Amino acid sequence: MPSRPLSRSRASTIARRATLLTAALALLGLSACGNRSETSRSSTRTTGLQRLVPSNPMMVGYPRMSLPMSSAGAATMPAEEVACRRALKRMGVAYQDLQPINDGGSCRIDYPVKLMGFSGNIEMKPAATLTCDMALAFATWTKDELAPNARSRYWSGVKTIHQGSSYSCRRIAGTTVASEHSKGNALDVMRIELKNGRDIKVQKQGLFAFRARGLLNTVRADGCSYFTTVLGPGYNADHADHFHFDIKERRNGYRACR
Repeated sequence: MPSRPLSRSRASTIARRATLLTAALALLGLSACGNRSETSRSSTRTTGLQRLVPSNPMMVGYPRMSLPMSSAGAATMPAEEVACRRALKRMGVAYQDLQPINDGGSCRIDYPVKLMGFSGNIEMKPAATLTCDMALAFATWTKDELAPNARSRYWSGVKTIHQGSSYSCRRIAGTTVASEHSKGNALDVMRIELKNGRDIKVQKQGLFAFRARGLLNTVRADGCSYFTTVLGPGYNADHADHFHFDIKERRNGYRACR
């Protein structure tokens, strides 16, 4: 049976529907492309940001998941690194050699160590990833300044040093300059826990907190003999709740103790 020709109105309706369907498919295609492009751009931005600022600032202090140094790496270690480790052992420091860290740019440590504790059964929590030189400077400050000052003021030894940031690939806040944290040359101390149960937070102390204020002020001032940078409460808002110690090299041996 021969087909009947379409009426003019029906043909017009079919044409309009086909046009609308084509337009809808085109919009969907553009939307999908746009989403993929934005997702790609967002992923790139996030990746770049993560190289400077960790996604969880509360986890900055925790050591990265680095493997112990291989026997081949230990065999080729420079003499000054070997001497530094001998000094750590003489002081009774608990540490572990790690494989080299290289996160690009200034973010690297050729011979990192994981610092876990000190003589006198003093723990570092969490363990800190540092250069050996920074670990040695901090261990010496702990032994010669922090521990004896705590004993003289509280009649108690130090149980745990709680740190908030060791190695971290980031810049100094508000600048384009790489932080000493990105080189493993810096450590932030948040609080000091004593064996008698006293917990001393690094922050501005109350009017009658004589012992806590005396301890923090003394070990902070004495830190200038061991580190080239000592910052803490009162310096600026970013350091209101911790001590920042680092061994940055500067011209003419200048030290920033503030």
